[in-house]
Amino acid sequence: MLPFHKAVEDDFNAVNQLIIEQLHSDVELVENIGHYLVEAGGKRLRPLLALLSANALGYPERGSQHLNLAAIIEFIHTATLLHDDVVDISNMRRGRLTANAKWGNAPSVLVGDFLYSRAFQMMVAIGDMEIMRILSNTTNTISEGEVQQLVNVKNPKVSEANYLQVIYKKTAALFEAACETTAVLAGASAAQRQALKQYGYHLGLAFQLVDDVLDYEGDSAELGKNVGDDLAEGKPTLPLIYAMREGSDTQAQVVADAIRNCAAEQLQEVVSIVQATGALTYTGKLARDQADLALAQLQFLPDNRFRQAMAELAEFSISRSY
Repeated sequence: MLPFHKAVEDDFNAVNQLIIEQLHSDVELVENIGHYLVEAGGKRLRPLLALLSANALGYPERGSQHLNLAAIIEFIHTATLLHDDVVDISNMRRGRLTANAKWGNAPSVLVGDFLYSRAFQMMVAIGDMEIMRILSNTTNTISEGEVQQLVNVKNPKVSEANYLQVIYKKTAALFEAACETTAVLAGASAAQRQALKQYGYHLGLAFQLVDDVLDYEGDSAELGKNVGDDLAEGKPTLPLIYAMREGSDTQAQVVADAIRNCAAEQLQEVVSIVQATGALTYTGKLARDQADLALAQLQFLPDNRFRQAMAELAEFSISRSY
């Protein structure tokens, strides 16, 4: 367990138990797949954001709905992973077979739908229309991002602006929502709510930028997924976009052809190009800038150990190797 998890260890354990309880279904396959996903672990950063934000604002002294909110956030995220893996035809996540590789595409999609609907049932139980508004809009935004990314597959002409829009929708939007909904729940001031929203936004962008770097320089065993998956799926992420923009005509053509052909066999050649053009350094610097913007928002929160844990989380987002 990382230091920023330990700051809310009791809450985190309570959320894990709540997730297991909320996975209950009369349909055995739903529970089998649900528990398989829970047991796979993962960093659980999105629910962690809800717990850290709530504690930073002192909410647990007044209630326990932050635990339900954290579980809701994790269910939404897990549902997107189930659907993602089907769309991407992925076979490994968190160091083990994906649900679609183990049970097939149809069960994965349908259990993803179950998790979405369970999340909305839990939202209704919280009984706050503003929280429902934020999370329903966020879920819609994530879906748009998935479609936009699908449209971009095998397209080497995707711009940096388009790429940043996609990673906001697919990743940062839920980070942002986890923080903002907690602010609503805790009755935070307008300044604190905006600061938490911006913290989540910038942290989510930093996190995804680093993910896209690790896809070209990470270790499969440590990452828990295959290195080079983005290239194999024809996804034009920022390291590739930058390499095509700043590299020679020959280098740009090699990368463009690899994207069009989903050429996983060209991974080493493409890695050499993104390294030679400084694409990974550029992407990493952009991640650092986003993490700094996230850190700047913490000044609006009470100075306590939970705010410090949120600062540590921002640093972890860009220094991690998995």
